[in-house]
Order: sequence, then structure tokens, then C-alpha cells
Amino acid sequence: MFDRLEQLEDRFKELEKELSDPALVSDQTRYQKITKQHRDMEPVIERFREYKRVAAGITDARAMMAEDDADMRSMAQEELSGLEPRLLEVEEQLKIMLLPKDPNDDKNVVLEIRAATGGDEASLFAGEVFRMYLRYAEQHRWKVQILSETESTVGGMKDVTALIEGDRVYSSLKYESGVHRVQRVPATETQGRVHTSAITVAVLPEAEEVDVKVEQKDLRIDTFCSSGPGGQSVNTTYSAIRITHLPTNTVVSCQDEKSQIKNREKAMRVLRSRLYEVEMEKQHQLQATARKSQVGTGDRSEKIRTYNFPQNRFTDHRIGLTLHQLEYVMEGKLQPVIDALIAHDTNERLKAEAVAA
Repeated sequence: MFDRLEQLEDRFKELEKELSDPALVSDQTRYQKITKQHRDMEPVIERFREYKRVAAGITDARAMMAEDDADMRSMAQEELSGLEPRLLEVEEQLKIMLLPKDPNDDKNVVLEIRAATGGDEASLFAGEVFRMYLRYAEQHRWKVQILSETESTVGGMKDVTALIEGDRVYSSLKYESGVHRVQRVPATETQGRVHTSAITVAVLPEAEEVDVKVEQKDLRIDTFCSSGPGGQSVNTTYSAIRITHLPTNTVVSCQDEKSQIKNREKAMRVLRSRLYEVEMEKQHQLQATARKSQVGTGDRSEKIRTYNFPQNRFTDHRIGLTLHQLEYVMEGKLQPVIDALIAHDTNERLKAEAVAA
């Protein structure tokens, strides 16, 4: 590990030298590339340099322990009692920082939520979960654009697709994909019985044009009238767009904007993200890391989460996390859950690295 860190520090020094060259500014493409590399490496190098400072301090303190002066030895022992635990702490941080990064972590996401099992109750819960993510996005000052939505007759959502843009959105939301199960007494239940319903959540990293090449000849583009509440353009102009990717039969529609051009642009962003996810799945299969589809069939048995309203209980089944603060979670206070998922994933990857080593 430390040989690798020494090599990274050498590369960091080279980048610093390049950044100090005034001629670099004239080549903006290269300047941005070097700046990003330097910015990405800086936290690791700062932590490595701290490690070396702490290690040097321990060496000096141990040398002081050999002194005849009792006061010097006492002072050295006091220093060691603070430095040695810190050295172990920094070493663990470095191990985590050197884990392979998910190349999608910096990307925006396309969030898709669909009512699955449970009819009207599932659609109501789909709307509530979407609002939960909206509140979480607000806390992080992320921008949310609804690309398409289908409302249910009871005021919920049969499905909704949204683009979430901001700083490292995918790194936080990627663990949200899967089946979310709700247990509660529906408003329509006259006998007070608890019903179980399910929705599916998919979080797709937004793909850029460089990530996925979509040929025009592979697309069928249809236009139709927007549907939904009021507005002069609804049901009068063909502004809504439906794009079908013929090779994969992937269908995307968007009617959020009054402009056909803007709807087409948004639909293409979703299409690229779905095709990118398909390609990622193929790569994972080739690497023999069996991974189920994010969404699956939408059956209740494929749940990753349970939201139990009568018991005020929230459970993430993947990591065995249970909170009796469901109302807190539904307000978008998801960070403790996401932090626990990130920590679990990090620990699993550290174990895998240790086995490989």
C-alpha cells in the first residue's frame, strides 16, 4: 500500500509542477484535466503526508524514551499515547481512500419509481416515497426535474421518472434501488386490517453521449398530445415525445415541457441512462459477479426495505438496520441510513481486498 502511496505522491508533485506552468492555461482541455486529477488526488496525499508526520513523531518519541531524564520519558510516553492510535486511524482511512472508486459516483441520476403490488395503496406509497426523495434532494441542494409521471385516480403515482442533478448524487442514491415494501392500514380499509403493498425504485447513473452511442437509425420517435391537468398546450399540441430504441425495444416518453424539442432532449437523457445500465449489467455478468436486476419483478418477496407504519418501523433488510423513526425517514432524513449502507459496502470491499492480498 505504501509503495503505491509513494508513487501517487510523486505523480501529485508532477501535477503541481504542471499547474505552475503559465503555458498550461492556454490549453483549457488539458488544464481542466490536470486540475481535476490534482483535486481528486489531494485528499489522499494530505492524509498520506499526515501519516508520515505522525510516524516521524512516533519515531522521535520512542528515541526520547531511551533518555535518562524521567521527565523526558514521561513526556515521550504521553506523546506516544496520542500518536499511536492516530497512526492506526490514519492508516485505516488510507485503506478506504485507496479502494477502487465507482466511476459513476460523480454522476447525476435518473430516478424511476413504479407502483407494483397493491393497487391504489401502492400508487399512494409511490407518491410518498417520491416526496421523501424530493425532501432529501432539497437538503443537499440538488436540482430535481420531473421527466414523466402518471397519476393514479386516488391521488398517488402509478409511476414517475425524474432527473436529479447535483454534487455526487449517484454516490448517495445508488443503494436505493430495489423493491420497497409498505405495511399499513389503507384509508379505504373499513375493518382496520394491515395491508402489504410494494413499489419499485431504480436509480440509474445519467449517461453522457460519450458513455453511450445512440444511432439515429435505431430510434423511432413518435409525438402525441400531452395529458394531465390544465394548460393551453395539453391535448392541443403534439409536444409529448415517445422514443423507442429498436435494437433493445426500450421505450421512453416525456411530456413535462410544452416544447417538443425540450421533451425530446429529456427523453434522450433517460434513454441513454437506461442503455448505459444495460451495458453495465453485461459487464458485471462477464466479470462473473452475479448481480440481480435493480428492480426485479416487483414482487413483495424481493424487498430491500420495509416501511411498517403501525409500528413506526423502518427496516433495511440488506444490512439488518431497523429504526423506529419512520416518520423521520419519510421526511427525507435518510442520511443515517445511507451512511450505514456506505459503511457496510466499504467494509465488505475492505474484506475482499484483504482476501485478495
